[in-house]
Amino acid sequence: MAYTTINKSTAHFNTKLYTGNGSTSHGITGVGFKPDWVWIKNRSNSYNNAFYDAVRGVTKFISSNNPNDEETNANELTAFGADGFTTSNADRTNKNNDSFVSWNWKGGTTSGLSGGSITPSGYSYNATSGFGVYKYTGNGSNATITHGLGKVPQLVIIKRLNADEDWCVFTYDVTVAYNNAYNYLELNTTVAKTGDGGARWGVYQNFNANTFGIGTDNGTNANGSTYVAYVFTSIQGFSKVGKYVGTGSATASPFIYTGFKPAFVMAKKTNEANTAWIILDNKRANSSNPIGVRMFANLNATESTSSNYCDFLSNGFKFRTTDNNANDTNDNYIYMAFAEAPLVGTNNVPATAR
Repeated sequence: MAYTTINKSTAHFNTKLYTGNGSTSHGITGVGFKPDWVWIKNRSNSYNNAFYDAVRGVTKFISSNNPNDEETNANELTAFGADGFTTSNADRTNKNNDSFVSWNWKGGTTSGLSGGSITPSGYSYNATSGFGVYKYTGNGSNATITHGLGKVPQLVIIKRLNADEDWCVFTYDVTVAYNNAYNYLELNTTVAKTGDGGARWGVYQNFNANTFGIGTDNGTNANGSTYVAYVFTSIQGFSKVGKYVGTGSATASPFIYTGFKPAFVMAKKTNEANTAWIILDNKRANSSNPIGVRMFANLNATESTSSNYCDFLSNGFKFRTTDNNANDTNDNYIYMAFAEAPLVGTNNVPATAR
């Protein structure tokens, strides 16, 4: 019996490495699809994490490691292609001889959404893979936005575009409803989960199979301001948003079951501040375990390497470190993971570890 309907994970998410050439038209191919969200990081130098998506349009840049508003720059990503993207000569995306990583997600559906109290001005979503990008204008009141994914969103990342504002992150694993009070995280900072009285996310019940909710806070819904939202829900055998508890032991570390061999993992401690959003993937690492090469969503830092940090297994991942960012004693963490291969696909062939 098949475990998932997505046999080829790289048809929906893929990590692509490349070397910059400093030209004004550097075409990056081999992604395997036309990406609707491209996240680029210069591995060699301390340049900002660069976010581009097809909904906001080419040359539109925002960064996960600062609160800055959107900027338009002709030297940024200039095209989304059928098998990748093209960038001009910005140092953060194409500095000559520098090494880069790009993480790429496929959307697809760009019309037909209806319902919700705010209609997105643009969107691209992929119900098969549980991912969507939505641009909207705030109204300053508790509101709903239709997402089209057919399942409850488990992770929502929102950035205000026309003003400096910290990124807002909602996950079901850190957001607890009690008298309309919720917790949130910030992608550009190291803060722990923080309560805000529901101002960022509005009514908890608005997170359902049809909509996600926003409140009255400027971070998600200032009247007349523009925003972009990246929305995710877990898809069996392909993606997982979840949580785990650290042990503080490199030998008795937690095993985190995902149901697939991971290609990408991002994790963040939720109950303690001054901890980073760490990112691991299967392309920058060695061809076998352990994986020790890390990037950071909240930092412009270069790539960091440890000799023995994490194992990617056939059905999940296991940290081999006592690093506070990944495996501190009795601390709580959330994670988002995407598959290299399902544990078992429709061909009933099981995945193997690295």
